[in-house]
Amino acid sequence: DGSSQLSAYERKRLKNITENAKFFAALKLHEVSARLHQIATKRPTHVTKRAKPKKAEDETVRRRSMRLQRVEPSGVPVVEELGQLGAEEYPQVPAGPFPMVPEDEVESSKLAEELLTTWMRISEVKAKDPEEHTCDMKRYQDSLNSMVLSQENIRKVVKYRVCSMAIHPSESLLFVAAGDKTGQIGLWNVSCRSEEGAQVFVPHSFSVTCMQFSPCNPAHLLSLSTESLRCGDVTRAVFDEICRSEEDLSSFDFLDGNASSAVVGCWDGSVAVVDRRTPGTSPELSAGIGFKRTRTVHVHPVNKQYFVAAGSVDVCIYDVRCLKPSGTRPVSSLKGHTKSVASAYFSPVTGSRVVTVCADDTLRVYDTSSLPPTVTALSTIRHNNNTGRWLTRFQAVWDPRREDCFVVGSMARPRQIQVFQDTGKLLHTFSDPDCLSSVCSINVFHPRKSILVGGNSSGRLHVF
Repeated sequence: DGSSQLSAYERKRLKNITENAKFFAALKLHEVSARLHQIATKRPTHVTKRAKPKKAEDETVRRRSMRLQRVEPSGVPVVEELGQLGAEEYPQVPAGPFPMVPEDEVESSKLAEELLTTWMRISEVKAKDPEEHTCDMKRYQDSLNSMVLSQENIRKVVKYRVCSMAIHPSESLLFVAAGDKTGQIGLWNVSCRSEEGAQVFVPHSFSVTCMQFSPCNPAHLLSLSTESLRCGDVTRAVFDEICRSEEDLSSFDFLDGNASSAVVGCWDGSVAVVDRRTPGTSPELSAGIGFKRTRTVHVHPVNKQYFVAAGSVDVCIYDVRCLKPSGTRPVSSLKGHTKSVASAYFSPVTGSRVVTVCADDTLRVYDTSSLPPTVTALSTIRHNNNTGRWLTRFQAVWDPRREDCFVVGSMARPRQIQVFQDTGKLLHTFSDPDCLSSVCSINVFHPRKSILVGGNSSGRLHVF
């Protein structure tokens, strides 16, 4: 056999082969194979064949717009693009103070330093009190008619949709701040005609829904996003964190003239009181006001203890001294809204009017010179407020120099911005077929001069 000449390893290998062969023979696999072959070759029973489906190329493909496909004109899906933004371009901003350094720059550039120096210089001038209603309606309309838009007064200041704006009160230079949906804040010195007149900072991680220059110190720019309320202090070149809350924040307004305290609205329907003089970033008080969500809050210009809050279908006036953790009752309820309310603001001089924007395609003006438990609308204006998901919702805001006139965006064509009187009369339409071709959802008047700035969904500002 020659097995004696094999090594121990080869003898072991042969033994294993023999044992495996005996094992497989015991399984009788040849019988199983024959049975499977018999089943496979058995004549099938008669069945009715289904008609073949039409090929995809034979069918007429129904065209769907990029908007319905949620695809940007560039062809990039919206969800994918936003995911890339959050993960790559715009990482989460850390808590605490944040340096005032422009986007994509490790150190502040010379151009940014010049812009911040300009902001600090115009803030050193003592701000005057806003002028009250001093001219008649005819002169006011004439001033509106004299305001025009030119190409040099259009600038893309932030990268994405404008969600809030603020104008510096300086009369020497026109200085505008705009916040977009990704947390960017753009600062634009409109008086500087060069391309370097605007710089972008990213102090927030989400939409900047509310911005204001401090009424007592315009070197401070307060901005609010979902996660925090910050103060951009140009004198120290830092974005301080005033408030950070577990509840998503929606809006704020100052409770006093020195901007030391503020009322903050939250998306869960509550409101909070913040005091900058106390240590830490937690609110002093959180109160439930019975809303499903609170979109805007605005403090009465004279009686600072009152503020108006706008929610899902509710608009109510509250006394900040009576806020409780739950069950806070309103001083007055402004009735008539049938759908969600985008904003509600007191008139700037006496607070005797409140204007609201509602998704039922109506602007409403209320008389709040007295505060009964229920207030009905003084005037109603039919107005297309159906902005959809691609535009920032309209907000009607008062002209700071007037007690009876407010500005609001428009869906009408040609594209325009409208100014109404509190009686419901359309006073003026800002339009320019050559320069204005988009919807300006966010609009704000200069506090002392005949200047209007409108922001659109692509981050552009238009200055009339």
